Amino acid sequence: MTTDSQGKEERHVARMQRKKEIVDQKVAAADQERGVLLVNTGNGKGKSSAAFGVAARALGHGLQVAVVQFVKSRTDTGEEAVLGRVPGIHWHVMGEGFTWETQDRARDVAAAERAWAKARELMANPAIQLVVLDELNIALRYDHLAINDVVSTLKARRPGQHVVVTGRNAKPELIEAADLVTEMTLVKHHFSAGVKAQEGIEF
Repeated sequence: MTTDSQGKEERHVARMQRKKEIVDQKVAAADQERGVLLVNTGNGKGKSSAAFGVAARALGHGLQVAVVQFVKSRTDTGEEAVLGRVPGIHWHVMGEGFTWETQDRARDVAAAERAWAKARELMANPAIQLVVLDELNIALRYDHLAINDVVSTLKARRPGQHVVVTGRNAKPELIEAADLVTEMTLVKHHFSAGVKAQEGIEF
């Protein structure tokens, strides 16, 4: 090894040691264990996919999981076909299509209220440790549900329960209440080039 290469290696080791010390300190300081509220929002693709990844992870650890899909009405998705067969999951597709498809506000509100009632029922079940509220943000964006009621219910859930909320345009009140907020940023999307929704990618 040349002197230059050896110097680079030594500097790298020194940097990684400092980094490890910082990370170890943060890990040691994180001593709480409680349920967390996660929000996946933004205009980019992948919000629901990320939530279903968390659901798969929880199921892998033997946790009971519930999924309530607001707005969405498809029952032929790949994620439901796989995860819906796993013991320990409760899957509920409760939407009737996006607002531009239904063009009926009263119908949209009624569907959102039914889905929210199911979500509250599942959150009240002591056996369920993770609840995914897919596209809840859309129902909140169009005021199909009262944001204050939703946030207060999420805050009042039992301490050990985790909740993941997905959908664009998360309201400030929900962001404030969340423990983790991830914004998916749109950089490029194949739909803009005329590529249609396809099995295994979009559903």
